[in-house]
Amino acid sequence: MSQVLRKLPLYKHPDVIVGVGAPDDCGVVRLTDDLALVSTVDVFTPVVDDPYDYGAIAAVNSLSDVYAMGARPVSALSIAGFPDFRLSLDVLAEVLRGMMDAAAACGVPVVGGHTVKNSEPLFGLAVNGVCHPDRLILKGGARVGDVLVLTKPLGVGVMTTALKNESLSAEGIRDVTASMRKANDRAAAVMVAHGASAATDITGFGLLGHLHEMVTAAGVVAELDWGAIPVHPEAVALARKGMFPGGALSNLEAYADHVRFAPTLADWQQLLLADPQTSGGLLVAFAPSRLEGALAAFREAGVPAAVVGRMVAGPGSATTGPATSAAATGAGAGAGAETWTETATATAPRIVVFAG
Repeated sequence: MSQVLRKLPLYKHPDVIVGVGAPDDCGVVRLTDDLALVSTVDVFTPVVDDPYDYGAIAAVNSLSDVYAMGARPVSALSIAGFPDFRLSLDVLAEVLRGMMDAAAACGVPVVGGHTVKNSEPLFGLAVNGVCHPDRLILKGGARVGDVLVLTKPLGVGVMTTALKNESLSAEGIRDVTASMRKANDRAAAVMVAHGASAATDITGFGLLGHLHEMVTAAGVVAELDWGAIPVHPEAVALARKGMFPGGALSNLEAYADHVRFAPTLADWQQLLLADPQTSGGLLVAFAPSRLEGALAAFREAGVPAAVVGRMVAGPGSATTGPATSAAATGAGAGAGAETWTETATATAPRIVVFAG
């Protein structure tokens, strides 16, 4: 899509804070000096068999972009594509019921929508949120020294692929469904309260793709500790067997030139980092001084947050903490790992993954 957008004229407007010229998780328009409208839309085909769960997951996934920017969602419109002959209208009703229930649980009314005929089901929400213009949390706000926190485990793409191939256990179905249905509202509240520097939600581009957007916008380098990254237990076994969606392969290929992997990491471990997530967690950057309080708040809110890496110096970096890398301090790096504060260049990989 970025290749298409580059060919389109960009019409500048004085009230556009975030638009297609510098994309983020949502578009943002200033309404007044202290109020901004935050808007997003997302739809996808079924990832689970149960219509109600599918609708709930579609709603939670759509709301996540607003939460990732530190905004409060206030209303939504449903978008539905539905085959009018092959499936019963009762299925449509269940999907919409799940969607509206999940949105209502987050305090967001679905106030209308639009449905079209489509060869396969396609559902999601267009969401409007609000935020003070000066309190938005953008992808590009991370600084050298910031610590990266992930709020949900990876492996959703692997598990939903296994589900489609009837290779996922009953426990695995419950696990991945519960994860996708869990809204990021509580995680976002912690993120905002504890002054996150930057954030995004992990969805179709996988952890590597969305992290690459963050580091590119911020002009920093990210170091990830493979051993600290949470993964759904059954996803590990499935990944070892090669049960990956096509999106994981294309994601890894797309970002391969921007990542340096520890030589001991197997192909399946690298692919898990590129695994496309549906309704994934938030990836949040905190200054070190804010980390302890944020982690305690995550625990109190029932959010299984994990410290997975940190930001270190790269071209154009800004600093909020010690400009030392995990390699230099021994955190998340093996012996003899390079110190990126000394070696980063404009053409160097933006993400380094240590074996942990």
